[in-house]
Amino acid sequence: MTLEEAIRVIQVAERARQGRARAAFMRRIFLEEKRQSRTQEQQTKSPDEAATCIQKVWRGHRQRKETERLREEEMIFLGMSLPPELEVMISLQKTNVLEGEFQERANYSFTHELRAAEGPHIKETFQEEITQCFLECRHVTGRFPDYPLEKAGGSKAIIVEKHPEEIVEELAIKKAQAEAQKNEKDKKKKEAKEPAPEKKPEVEKPVVDEGWKMAPSNFLLMLEEGSSQYQVFWENRDNKADFLQDHDPELIRAGERGEVEEEIRVQVDEVMQEKLLRVKEAVDGETGPGQVKAVKEKVSKAAVKKKVSELEKDLTPGRSIDSLYQQLAEERLLIQVKNVNLSDYMGYYDCLGTLLRETGAQPMPSIPEVRQLVALYGILPLGSQTVHENAPLVKSLLLAGPAGVGKKMLVHAICTEAGANLFSLTPSNTVNYSGKEGLIMLLHMILKVGKELQPSVVWIGDTERIYSKGATKGEDEVNFKRLARLLPQFLRTLKPKDRVLLVGTTRRPFDANVGPFCKLYQKIILISKPDYLTRFGKYFSHPRG
Repeated sequence: MTLEEAIRVIQVAERARQGRARAAFMRRIFLEEKRQSRTQEQQTKSPDEAATCIQKVWRGHRQRKETERLREEEMIFLGMSLPPELEVMISLQKTNVLEGEFQERANYSFTHELRAAEGPHIKETFQEEITQCFLECRHVTGRFPDYPLEKAGGSKAIIVEKHPEEIVEELAIKKAQAEAQKNEKDKKKKEAKEPAPEKKPEVEKPVVDEGWKMAPSNFLLMLEEGSSQYQVFWENRDNKADFLQDHDPELIRAGERGEVEEEIRVQVDEVMQEKLLRVKEAVDGETGPGQVKAVKEKVSKAAVKKKVSELEKDLTPGRSIDSLYQQLAEERLLIQVKNVNLSDYMGYYDCLGTLLRETGAQPMPSIPEVRQLVALYGILPLGSQTVHENAPLVKSLLLAGPAGVGKKMLVHAICTEAGANLFSLTPSNTVNYSGKEGLIMLLHMILKVGKELQPSVVWIGDTERIYSKGATKGEDEVNFKRLARLLPQFLRTLKPKDRVLLVGTTRRPFDANVGPFCKLYQKIILISKPDYLTRFGKYFSHPRG
């Protein structure tokens, strides 16, 4: 590059830089002048100009709305759209139609149809079955049977789906069993009279410990029934053509057919009862009213009066549940439940327990095992009526362990998880109810309120004091002994339908009389002190902030 070319390149670059700088300077001047002119215009604008600006915007908005209204009127006049009132009415009619269809689907019933279509056939079938049962019974026993009462189920009690041959076979089997038992008794008498022969020494066989075997579950039948119902009705069902998927008429008919049959059965029972009385009077020479009266007299003579427990008697007939509830709460026999969940009782499994069991030692239960047992025996039966009725009945539960291991916390966790009321029968709370009559009244009120407002938990803290060893010294210990004698009676009054659980806690079970103490509580859960892993996880598992 020559000297002239270099000078020319420098001049071009310098002139371009100066042009860019001048353009930026002029832009700043233009923007500043524009800002100043706007400020002056805003300061100098009069109220009339502002009102004119507002009027311009409003008139434009009003004219657009007016144009839309005129266009809608023109479309209605030409028949291309409906008036707003008609549109609202049509939409309401559609909504009412849909609601009516939904209610019809929800309350779909075939009862009247079943009565009209299948009623005569069902009635005729019942009459034939009952007549056949009467004839079979007369053929076997030699007389017509008495018609069962409505309380016994009416014709349900006499309809037996068996042939006369099967009935004769059953009678022959019963007769053979009676003869076999008689022969066995005769053999035993003969053996007793004859001198017993010398027995040879038997070789002892090794005893095989089969271990613990779980009993069959009561819920297995329900699961099998549900599985079979699914396989019959739903597994191979083709619903491709059913787009609505709303209801199945056949299933509804099958469910309502039982109700229709029960209604017709009552009518048939009235007719057949009169027919049976006429037949018995004509054939056997028996009269109906006398026979019924004689049967009632036999039943009344054979009935034995059951002894009513003192706790089952209504000792507070004139008081409502609310007043009893208030009295128990004021006397601190009904206490407030703390909001504690079972998951708050933290702990870890003891992985070395299996090794100890292999050596023959029994390890202490870990906290997760305690949680599992509390849920199995306490929370599940109280929380579900179905589980309470089908599972093995547990009326009492004992939590035993040293102080500070969470026994009271588990009691509150049971009440929180099951939503139960908590009654406190701790010996210190029963001081106001001294004497046998006072304790009976106390237990009666707890039973009455607990059954009415179930689920309920009756908690006895320091329960070893009730079954303490040795002679009684003071009036309080005498009261405890009376309570100990009434608690088994308290448990006997609890029926399978009553979701009431007696929970005791003790830290010194060795101070109690072992016999009645262990007989009172069906399940005993031992709670040990937390191990190293549980303590470590409790204090060091979460980072400290």
